[in-house]
Amino acid sequence: MAVDTAQPGTSPHRGLVLVVEDERSIADLVRLYLTRDGYGVHVEHDGDAGLAAARRLRPVACVLDIALPGLPGTEVCRRLRAAGDWTPVIFLTARDDEVDRIVGLELGADDYVTKPFSPRELVARIRAVLRRTGGAPDAAEQPRVVGPVTLDPVRRQVTVAGDPVQLTSTEFDLLAHLMGRPGRVFTREELLASVWGYAAHTGTRTVDVHVAQVRGKLGPAADVIRTHRGVGYACAG
Repeated sequence: MAVDTAQPGTSPHRGLVLVVEDERSIADLVRLYLTRDGYGVHVEHDGDAGLAAARRLRPVACVLDIALPGLPGTEVCRRLRAAGDWTPVIFLTARDDEVDRIVGLELGADDYVTKPFSPRELVARIRAVLRRTGGAPDAAEQPRVVGPVTLDPVRRQVTVAGDPVQLTSTEFDLLAHLMGRPGRVFTREELLASVWGYAAHTGTRTVDVHVAQVRGKLGPAADVIRTHRGVGYACAG
């Protein structure tokens, strides 16, 4: 059964990490440390479910055990790469020989951690990989401007034609995510995973509610968020 750690109403500022690990005690430990570091975490316990979650949720990084039930972690990574998905991948393995290490990295993995490992080190490795690949939010990002709307990710401020707009933390993160890639259509489930840090099991109505709230606060600039019926939302390009 999949497990999500973020609670409704919270907003993990570092994004969602997918952990695919069949040893539940290890998965729980990794989840605990990632959550403490500000990540949302989604856990799967077999390769097939992990691959489906990676495709569905678009996490900022994947932590894959190599020896998984069903598809092994190496095959999950291979299929992601074959589909053009270059989400950072960190392998976990109980084996520590050079052949496994080379095979893992040649498949397109970004790092490789051998069990037993320090969970603090794993979190540090994830942060380092995200810095290298540009997959982590960068505190030094420049303000984003779409039409009359300006969003400053450093000061966490939004203005419309120079007038300040008061958004909640979650509303700000939602708008920032959409404005980060103008024109790109995000499904409701992708937004729920990236902004709230958990997957949708019982519906995505909360996304619609928050979009409506943001639009209301943007006033005459509400149309910078566009609805794509049956799909999701996008920021005007």
